[in-house]
Amino acid sequence: MLLKIIIHDVICSPLDKICCFNDCFCITYRFFCPPPCVYITGHGWKVMQDHLKVCGYMCLDSSSQSQADAFKLVFDEQPNSRMFACAKSLFISDQDKRKHFCLLGFFQSRMIKVISKPSQKRQSMKNADLCISSCSRVALFNRLRSQTVSTRYLSVDRGAFIASARHWTAFTITMVDDQCADQGGFVLSEGFICYGCVVQLVCTESGAALPPMVIRKVNKQHAILDVDEPVSQLHKCAFQFRDNPHAYLCLTNDAIIQDPSKVVLNDGSCWTIIGVEVVEFTFNQGLACITTPVSPFPVVTGLEVNGGGHVAMLEIHGENFTPHLKVWFGNGEAETMYKSPKSLLCVVPDVSVFSDGWRCLRRVITVPLSLVRLDGLIYRTSYSFTYTPELQPPPSARMTAGGKREGGMGGGQDDDILLETIHQEFTRANFHLFMQS
Repeated sequence: MLLKIIIHDVICSPLDKICCFNDCFCITYRFFCPPPCVYITGHGWKVMQDHLKVCGYMCLDSSSQSQADAFKLVFDEQPNSRMFACAKSLFISDQDKRKHFCLLGFFQSRMIKVISKPSQKRQSMKNADLCISSCSRVALFNRLRSQTVSTRYLSVDRGAFIASARHWTAFTITMVDDQCADQGGFVLSEGFICYGCVVQLVCTESGAALPPMVIRKVNKQHAILDVDEPVSQLHKCAFQFRDNPHAYLCLTNDAIIQDPSKVVLNDGSCWTIIGVEVVEFTFNQGLACITTPVSPFPVVTGLEVNGGGHVAMLEIHGENFTPHLKVWFGNGEAETMYKSPKSLLCVVPDVSVFSDGWRCLRRVITVPLSLVRLDGLIYRTSYSFTYTPELQPPPSARMTAGGKREGGMGGGQDDDILLETIHQEFTRANFHLFMQS
């Protein structure tokens, strides 16, 4: 039973301010734009809906907040068989002076940077935390006449680009080599996105893409054509179609069109750009009966291989590891040692487990890596382990083909098998001693 939770949150959060007055003081509520969203997908959730109601809460990572201060998520079922919730009323108090924070629930978001208003200074590479980099994720929203209630987000629905008041889509913005684009190919470039560059927006989930466009800076409804500074968070920008220089990406009645404007733009062609992030959690209950929470969710951030051959060890780096986790290579469990909440160590299984008993590989074998809790809960990771072919057969196989050693002595095959067995047992015993220490 597969269950997947996807959290869309903002890296740099623009905050809409709303002031409430009473007899004594003024309270300012700063709301998120775009608001954090949660998507739940997977066949397992459909099965669970018949037995229980899915609900959730979201709050800031402040120790002073209780569940009463948390925002309750109300999930709506979408046409594409997934559930959606939006924390549109979640806010951060004006008295909270933190520059970074996280969103909490059973699953935690990545760090969010607070930005109340865009920088009016000319941007440079020194302000890297505010610049938009190529191949990063962004969201775009539009406000007619600068009114908060008219906010519309660029979104993708069933492969079509739309403007939505509630749903927003994370896009990967990539800088494209304009010369290669002229020849019909696309070569992605690294670095920071600058005005005047050719970029492409691709939906991170569906892969739907807009045509190549030139990003332009907007100042008082005018597209500035001679600016080449880096694009910054919360900047107003326009997207000029590369193949049609007189048309801009435009919003009209919740529809996305090509606006035939030249330099003076209407409100629908002015977009605010902001960096966003998508955090995805996938787990599988299998046939186990899970009675404890699935969180804290273990997150794998990197792998490190030590040794090689029959003595290879794999160290897994990440967060939220516990002694109750085991590393699995494909369908096989590996001997696992818990080192710390950020590190697990395991013995790499012999390749013969995945190659029908053949140790001398003639092809590449890749197996997925998973973390399995002792109660049977499976945490799938995005990592895999690859066994590469050996350049030559092991000594035992070469002696079988040659019959004897170079010195003319027989029985070398049995000796090598004995030495290999002793070597493996020594390695296994050494591993257990290391675990005990």
